[in-house]
Amino acid sequence: MGDPRKLRKQYATPMHPWSAEALAEERILMKEYGLKNKKEIYRANTFLKKYRSIAKRLATSSGTQVEKETAQVLGKLVRLGILPVGSGLSDILSLQSRDILERRLQTRVFRLGLARSTTQARQFITHRHVMVDGVEISSPSYLVDVKEDTTVTFRGKSSLSNIEHPERSIVTKEEVVEEVVEEPQDDATKFEKEMEKVQEEKDE
Repeated sequence: MGDPRKLRKQYATPMHPWSAEALAEERILMKEYGLKNKKEIYRANTFLKKYRSIAKRLATSSGTQVEKETAQVLGKLVRLGILPVGSGLSDILSLQSRDILERRLQTRVFRLGLARSTTQARQFITHRHVMVDGVEISSPSYLVDVKEDTTVTFRGKSSLSNIEHPERSIVTKEEVVEEVVEEPQDDATKFEKEMEKVQEEKDE
């Protein structure tokens, strides 16, 4: 059988996991991007930490090799759509978790209008309905290249490839319900309005 490969975590957990501010932000991200658990946020943060450390090291060094590595790092992040064209090493330090989460396949399926929600997008991917550049991808955390954005679609044999499929029906007309919300008024304002009403009744 041989020696089994030792699996290692692909992410690092936060040093202060019980921070109220961090917990609140994580809840928002999980709801917004339809994440299954916080591990997916930790993976994005670990990805950022890795490239931030690389950017700091390259920013304090010089030489031909440094220029080559800088071009490779920036080229990869631009190719993934995480950074815009023409960015520098300083732009890597300003990246946030959302910049990584936006490039996940789950988010792209939703942004491209192939699903009604990020949760539904995750279901389509895990059930093997989605293809990227002609290849079936079943991992919602797959990072989509900018060039691959136009190739994200449903498998030809999938029932979801039919645009008339009921699960693909997206609401195009929203019914706007206008609610009258009374502004908070203090006692003085209420008293003045009541007096005006009484005066109007007397004039009649």
